Amino acid sequence: MVRRGRWVVLCAATVLALAGCGQQAAKAAPDFAGAEELPERLGEDGVTILVGDPDASTRVQLYEDPRCPVCEEFETVGGSGQLREEMLSRRVRTEYTLASFLDDRVGGTGSKKAVNALRAALEEGKFVEYHEVLYANQPEESVDGYTDAFLLELAGQVEGLRGPEFDTAVKTMKYRSFVTASEKAYERAGGPENPGGRGTPTAAINGKPIPADYNGLLFDAKAFENLLRDVHNDPQQWAEVDLGPS
Repeated sequence: MVRRGRWVVLCAATVLALAGCGQQAAKAAPDFAGAEELPERLGEDGVTILVGDPDASTRVQLYEDPRCPVCEEFETVGGSGQLREEMLSRRVRTEYTLASFLDDRVGGTGSKKAVNALRAALEEGKFVEYHEVLYANQPEESVDGYTDAFLLELAGQVEGLRGPEFDTAVKTMKYRSFVTASEKAYERAGGPENPGGRGTPTAAINGKPIPADYNGLLFDAKAFENLLRDVHNDPQQWAEVDLGPS
């Protein structure tokens, strides 16, 4: 029971600390360190993008929409760097589900185009690098700036990504069916309580969702790192902990 209490204290303290923050840290430039060492592939379900050692004992499921500014915060100044380090250490593997609901909510096609381009990057073995570049250069949510031209321009920052196959896939929305299926997978993940999805970014660790009340953990790099390592060291305690409703 003491162990269970420690989890709750950690989560609650992080949420309270973040609630008092008035400024975000400065964005970091894209960092490709170790990216080529991370295996990446499409899951058997045809929609989940798997990154990291498939034998890593800790599994993080991450739900993101490329236009979501809060996802950008996680990826540029939040816990994403620690997630990368844990993947490189082979302690963690990550399963990405890419949503595109913001196109319907805000207007435009940028999320769908970005998800299509990320799928095309996966085909070239460059998902990790391109994913980082997109968030480092994310347009304002209301602008719908992920145009074909901008997506191709950003791809030029990833060595070896641009080429006839990738460029054509971006321009023709080659992976349109993937985009649709991935959005539906995101919506299903919300369960009956959240039929439209739980919001982005959200995460689950070893199948246990981090509740919305504790989602601040994703934006505190050190707390997120500690959480991942604690789960790795004591997965059974994480499985049993009760953080309240998801």
